[in-house]
Amino acid sequence: MNPREMRHLLEQTLPHRAFAVRFWDDTVLPPTAEPQATLVLGPGLPQRLAPPLDLALGEAFIHGDLEIEGDPEAVFAALETPQLPQSPREWGSLLGTALKQAGIRGLSAHLRGAAHTPARDRQAVQHHYDLPSDFYRLWLDQRMVYSCAYFPTGEETLDQAQTAKLEHICRKLRLQPGERLLDIGCGWGGLVLYAAERYGVEATGITLSKEQFQEARERAKQAGLEGKVRIELLDYREIRGEFDKGVSVGMAEHVGRANLGRYFQAAFERLRPGGLFLHHAIAQGPVVRKTPAWAASGEFMRQYIFPDGEILPLWLNLQEAEGVGFEVRDVENLREHYAQTLRLWRERLEAQSQRAAELVGLERVRLYRLYLAGSAHQFRFGHLAIHQSLLAKPGQGGRVGLPPNRADLYRSRPV
Repeated sequence: MNPREMRHLLEQTLPHRAFAVRFWDDTVLPPTAEPQATLVLGPGLPQRLAPPLDLALGEAFIHGDLEIEGDPEAVFAALETPQLPQSPREWGSLLGTALKQAGIRGLSAHLRGAAHTPARDRQAVQHHYDLPSDFYRLWLDQRMVYSCAYFPTGEETLDQAQTAKLEHICRKLRLQPGERLLDIGCGWGGLVLYAAERYGVEATGITLSKEQFQEARERAKQAGLEGKVRIELLDYREIRGEFDKGVSVGMAEHVGRANLGRYFQAAFERLRPGGLFLHHAIAQGPVVRKTPAWAASGEFMRQYIFPDGEILPLWLNLQEAEGVGFEVRDVENLREHYAQTLRLWRERLEAQSQRAAELVGLERVRLYRLYLAGSAHQFRFGHLAIHQSLLAKPGQGGRVGLPPNRADLYRSRPV
């Protein structure tokens, strides 16, 4: 396929474009709206376009056969209404070129064993999170919180928004000094350290990532909180002990549909009667893609970013929670907050791309740029949502430790 044929294909499939397209012979297809980016195509792109298309385009970007100059979300926006054929066979005929597809050695996941067993879950988590902590430190906030931030006014910096998110969670849990807090999937320890320091709780965090485990323990030591914070290298099915409050932020996506009830059961059993559990998880959004499944399969994310990850609808999360005995007390959707978080992460990564490439390699940096931009688009357009669901384990006589209204969540608090 030559540039002229590729141009004709793009004019047919992407008629609404807020970006220009520059081909490998330096000819340019102009945008059809106010330009926000330029899509740069290399000569190796056409033969890579084998279905599923999202996987093919993702690999082409990692290899450098596809580049985006400017705002990548402008390119993703054009993919909301593509004029694509309904079958991969029609796509192959339209393309009229020999297609190939090959995984990128060292970047794609190769998991062993049955899905969502403890051993395989450990492999899946370590595939994503056991990169050098210094890589994530380049583009996360100073607390290294790797989940949706909270922008009460929309003007906060990333550091301010992540601190606001931690404060928001602690307030929802109505933490009190001396309480025992369990964090399932504690990451690098941002929440347990904040809760111990600001609210005086005794916090236990668990993770399957060796890098996070070591980093979180070191952070607790440096903060002088070793007596208040305990970090364990544990699966959620291995937790023991009783806790007053519990939280899980961005971990349930790794659990899987088949084990969702077991995950909530583990949290419920570890909680004392009358206790609260905050479940913070990505969910399927209400806006359904019009792109055919062969083009938007999700395979790129499963192979390269979150192997075995499953995004489930909110109703299913709440149904499973209620099924083990939890009472749903509050649900908040932070979708727009996550789009803003991801956009800031991408900008920070791009600003540190040279150092990031030294740490993890150029192809992985390109992989993360694409993943962060694509995820921001998903939340912005409503294909994904993120909910904080406050759950209670009713005590004797249905008692739950909550005030009669939500005013305390927004009352000013000294910083």
